[in-house]
Amino acid sequence: MRWTGATVLAAVVTAAPGGQCVEVAHNLVPTLGVFPVRDSKVPDGPGLAVSAAAFAAFVDLVKARRPGVC
Repeated sequence: MRWTGATVLAAVVTAAPGGQCVEVAHNLVPTLGVFPVRDSKVPDGPGLAVSAAAFAAFVDLVKARRPGVC
């Protein structure tokens, strides 16, 4: 998946040393129709294309388990 022109949102824990580093290119959703997700430590590596429904379910789960995170 090409990330050309991506505006990336990084997970809150990305700044922590050795943290789990996940990035989402939210501005590409209207163009691609999916949420592009990748590991920020491997920006040229593989990424995931997550459907809007699956991404919304993931965010809801995070909010339920970690209030105040999202």
